[in-house]
Amino acid sequence: VNGTGKPRIAIIVSGLGLNFDGTMDAIDKLPGPVTLSFAPYGKTLDRTVGIARAAGHEIFLEVPLEPFDYPENDPGPDTLLTGQAPRDNLGRLFQVMSRFTGYVGVINNMGARFTASGADFGPVMEELGARGLGYLDDGSSNRSLAPQLAQANRVPFARIDATVDANPARDPIMKALAALEKKAREAGSAIGIVSALPVSIEAVTDWAAALADKDIEIVPASALMGTK
Repeated sequence: VNGTGKPRIAIIVSGLGLNFDGTMDAIDKLPGPVTLSFAPYGKTLDRTVGIARAAGHEIFLEVPLEPFDYPENDPGPDTLLTGQAPRDNLGRLFQVMSRFTGYVGVINNMGARFTASGADFGPVMEELGARGLGYLDDGSSNRSLAPQLAQANRVPFARIDATVDANPARDPIMKALAALEKKAREAGSAIGIVSALPVSIEAVTDWAAALADKDIEIVPASALMGTK
């Protein structure tokens, strides 16, 4: 727990940058401490990321990693794949990382197969360590080697506790946010992720407005990331 002793919650909004109007709407509505994560495939990324940073948001970059059912489930053209030469995957990583600047770290997009393979994931984590970037695990795979690899390479790390809009309707989102508050009170902090759906943005905005009365603080994701 931080100096104020208040429970802290980080909320990450993912998949931004693909739809300009939706992205601008999220930036306009959400309070500054909410963390925004951008997909590497938007056409106006420099502009939208610049506006998001000017509005006080911390930024993460989404890196597409191979899922178990690839290519039926395909996170995009620059997906890092298992069984490739490390330089090929690093080439793809650099390609993704060059789409925009100003992010404090990366978050996986899919990747259950990739993050379970030390031989493939190791060189990527080493590169993040060399660049001083953090790694945020979206919490979707229990087999991810991210905690161990992050520790070995001194990469600031955290794992997301809950996908808040797994059921993308207002009531279930509000219930999931209440559960996140409970976890933050018990553990001192908690991290939730939502997609950039209008219903999710709206719900998080309303929920955040009521937090001050509950004595819970929203913090950028990096505030809850540590190096062991």
